[in-house]
Amino acid sequence: MTNNVHEHSQLSGKVALVTGGSRGIGAAVAKRLAADGAAVAVTYSASPDEAKKVVRAIEAEGGKARAIQVDVRDAEAVTNAVKETVASFGRLDILVNAAGVFVAKPLEEFSVDDFQWLVDVHVKSIFVAIKEAVKHLGEGGRIINIGSINSDYVPYNGGVLYALTKAAVSGLTKALSRDLGPRGITINNVKPGPTNTDMNPANDPAAPSILDRTAVKRFAAPEEIADFVAFIAGPKAGFITGANLSIDGGYTA
Repeated sequence: MTNNVHEHSQLSGKVALVTGGSRGIGAAVAKRLAADGAAVAVTYSASPDEAKKVVRAIEAEGGKARAIQVDVRDAEAVTNAVKETVASFGRLDILVNAAGVFVAKPLEEFSVDDFQWLVDVHVKSIFVAIKEAVKHLGEGGRIINIGSINSDYVPYNGGVLYALTKAAVSGLTKALSRDLGPRGITINNVKPGPTNTDMNPANDPAAPSILDRTAVKRFAAPEEIADFVAFIAGPKAGFITGANLSIDGGYTA
């Protein structure tokens, strides 16, 4: 086993929980936080093999990680994931809410169940995770929500519920910064633009029209989003809170 996690890395001794950490942006974030020295717990819903790959990748580099199966629509399960993280690693310093789903279709085809599904995943799960996490986060604690540029720019049809719920995350982030600031805890919302993941692959038939809207004419790699999240999670970002931070390759320029 190699040991590439330096004892003086910026997150050495810290513990992070990344929801939706088995794939895509969440997996990249988990690996990057571990590379910076944090012990990391990742949650997954229906992809245990992918979650195990993330854990093994972190452990192969000398880091500490564990996977926790969670349906983020279940408030009790989300609460327990926070508790299990603390029980496993002794503390919690960083919460990254990366679990997400995407659905787009005409308004007439959306059901109330669709509405509840997206609200539960994108809004309720974040609120519940934060509510439990703040019991454990201390001075210097970090909460980072993975939102979307679609919270304020939706150049396609059918995105009403996705945009609605991601906009709710933006408002939640701003409001909670007031509550958490006096405790020394920051909260920010990272809003990726087009990113090459299973949910939004760069080889999708719709990709050319998306690329036309970016300034850099390419999709982001998940690792680029993770680099940004790692900075926000680190000690040099203590004066950044309540911010909605776009990383979109000029998608909204």
